[in-house]
Amino acid sequence: MSLAIFDLDETLLAGDSDYLWGKFLVDEGVVDREHYESENERFFRQYKEGCLDIREWLAFQLRPLADNEPAALQDLRARFLRESIEPIILPAARELVESHRARGHELLIITATNSFITRPIADMLGIDELLASEPECVDGRYTGAVAGIPSFREGKVLRLHAWLKAGGRDLAESWFYSDSHNDIPLLELVSNPVAVDPDPTLTRIATDRGWPIISLR
Repeated sequence: MSLAIFDLDETLLAGDSDYLWGKFLVDEGVVDREHYESENERFFRQYKEGCLDIREWLAFQLRPLADNEPAALQDLRARFLRESIEPIILPAARELVESHRARGHELLIITATNSFITRPIADMLGIDELLASEPECVDGRYTGAVAGIPSFREGKVLRLHAWLKAGGRDLAESWFYSDSHNDIPLLELVSNPVAVDPDPTLTRIATDRGWPIISLR
């Protein structure tokens, strides 16, 4: 079966759900404003520059999951999705997803953002298959650690290969849509790489290699 793979942040969304979750927690008074805003900006800048330490980032980003009760987290997430995510799901992104679905293609989102945030976003887009960084959970509570390989840069490739092998799938006819140069290892892997509203580095590489460049904005 043909496979359509989508990055999430700044690709199907007109924003970064990781970054917006941090801003939401600040605005809700869940985390210290000065410290969290400073660190959130620092990590976001590193991501865009291609020098992010994903495990350092996840240790920071998953800490609030460990520091708060599960019921409180569920309430926070519901309001976050309603207030911060629903308005930035791009109509053209929905159309792109549905165009692949109409052709009978299997759909997959692969994202470095943790699954606590992204599982419900995938559900909103009607995409069952999700590879995301997984927060560790023990006895019903998050520990603040990450379980397994974070799905970032080469980690996305490793996670995808494991998922393909487990399901007896392949990449013979495959698409991957992304905005970020951090996803070049996976863009190089599929048969149809597509740059979506790409950052400057990915714009240059996509142009040099003749990859399609599209906009969903």
